[in-house]
Amino acid sequence: MPPINRFFMDFKKIKAPTSTVTYNREVIENKTENIYKAISIIAKRTVQINEDIKKELISKLEEFATPTDSLEEIFENKEQIEVSKFYEKLPKAHAIAIDNWLNEKIYHRKPEKN
Repeated sequence: MPPINRFFMDFKKIKAPTSTVTYNREVIENKTENIYKAISIIAKRTVQINEDIKKELISKLEEFATPTDSLEEIFENKEQIEVSKFYEKLPKAHAIAIDNWLNEKIYHRKPEKN
């Protein structure tokens, strides 16, 4: 059984918006009762999503890499261009993180004070 990526996401099923959206501040801060804590949690998730997308894109593009690339081969690799276009059309990482937050897909907890 292959290892499970704890942040695995099927990018074809993401419903996050691809353009700018104004969110209700009260909805975002509702779970933490503090907008700054909510934004901090969302920002941490954004970094995780960015890293995952970057790793996946690099691994897919490496499939097309050859040790003897010439300029002609680089410009004519249509599969590589299609993969890149797919990732360019994805919602931005922060939009995905906000969508995760609003749909309660992010686990967070309050650290206990001693």
